[in-house]
Amino acid sequence: MKINVWNTILQLSKERGVEPSVIIAAIEESLHVAASKFFTHGETVQILFRPEKGELRVYTERKIVEAPSDPALEVGLEEARLENPSAELGETLENDLPSDTLGRIAAQAAKQVIVQKVRDAEQEKIYDEYAPRVGEIVAGVFRRTEAGVDVLEANKTDVLLPLREKLPGDRFERGDRVRAVITQVRRGYKGQEPQVIVSRATPKFLERLLSLEIPEISNRTIEIKDIVRQPGERAKVAVLTHERDVDPVGACIGLKGARILAISKELGGEKIDIIVWSANPAQYARAALSPARIENVVIADKNAMVLQALVGPDQLSLAIGKKGINVKLASKLVGWKIAIQPQS
Repeated sequence: MKINVWNTILQLSKERGVEPSVIIAAIEESLHVAASKFFTHGETVQILFRPEKGELRVYTERKIVEAPSDPALEVGLEEARLENPSAELGETLENDLPSDTLGRIAAQAAKQVIVQKVRDAEQEKIYDEYAPRVGEIVAGVFRRTEAGVDVLEANKTDVLLPLREKLPGDRFERGDRVRAVITQVRRGYKGQEPQVIVSRATPKFLERLLSLEIPEISNRTIEIKDIVRQPGERAKVAVLTHERDVDPVGACIGLKGARILAISKELGGEKIDIIVWSANPAQYARAALSPARIENVVIADKNAMVLQALVGPDQLSLAIGKKGINVKLASKLVGWKIAIQPQS
């Protein structure tokens, strides 16, 4: 049967970004399913489909024998000669699907199954594109909020920003450009699209922003050892370098604080403390309590992992921080409980 679908396949391929081979395979699969309902003996349906040449043939093959035992694979000589008067024992009888039936089935396949298969291929393409990008920053345009989730559009793909992953001060208007880090990509089930989940509240977002803004981090001259955050309020970043002539804190802050201010602005004014990492917990805790000036830090209980930080009266509230945030983040960063003690 002559058909003219090649241009349609190429157009679908271009519009949906799906390889022509995927569409051709979808057509063949749908033809198999539909044709199997026409052949009533359970025959194996053969498909010959060359859309670029305009060829389509759907048929079955059965061997001609004296006494057929399996009607799906064999046919008697008398029955075979009703189809082909010159048929002989041992030959193969081919039965083609009638052209009018084939045309109807082909049209139904193109209208129904192909669209679904193309949609499935599109969804698989989205998953394959975003799954390897977990941990990367993506920029999307804010479209709407539904069911507790902000929907961003990135490269014609819906990206989901749950409300719990937003910063406290995040307020977006339709059309606003929003940056966030990809945290999870879930496959779509039962016809649903894959879900690309992003966050602005995770420490990974701050880590990626630092890498984008600070060349010494992106080229690994400076290493980020750890990050803790109270999203929208304060973050502490521990850095380290093995280059003697590189000041890791100064490089991250930048000239007149330009680098760190740019990142703080992206995070809605979140204060970012850059400190030098240390393997010594007391020394590390002293730096982690920045911006407070700490007089001394001693190990109060090694087994319980408790440190005691001595501070001057004028530094006490700064060391503790608003609602205890500063000392809580410092404790989380160091991995030891830090008790603040005013120095008498």
